[in-house]
Amino acid sequence: MEIKWDDIDPTTGQRRFVRAERFAGRWTFSCRRQRRGVWEKWAHPSREMWETLLDALERRMSRQEATELADVEMVKAILAEWRDPPSA
Repeated sequence: MEIKWDDIDPTTGQRRFVRAERFAGRWTFSCRRQRRGVWEKWAHPSREMWETLLDALERRMSRQEATELADVEMVKAILAEWRDPPSA
């Protein structure tokens, strides 16, 4: 399963394209700066990325698209265990 969206990079303020992909029970995130650019793996997705993914999955569930309840529950569990990095 693959879900794509675009948002604003908080560090640069520029538009970026984000992709979340589930394969073999794991979610991986990638991003690119240009529409036709190369996808770069995103090692540490932010909480906002997880929340956007959850919103997209829930919307797909309501439209009865190829989304499973297990996917929604997995993302909810990740968000429930989320810990913000300590601030310096």
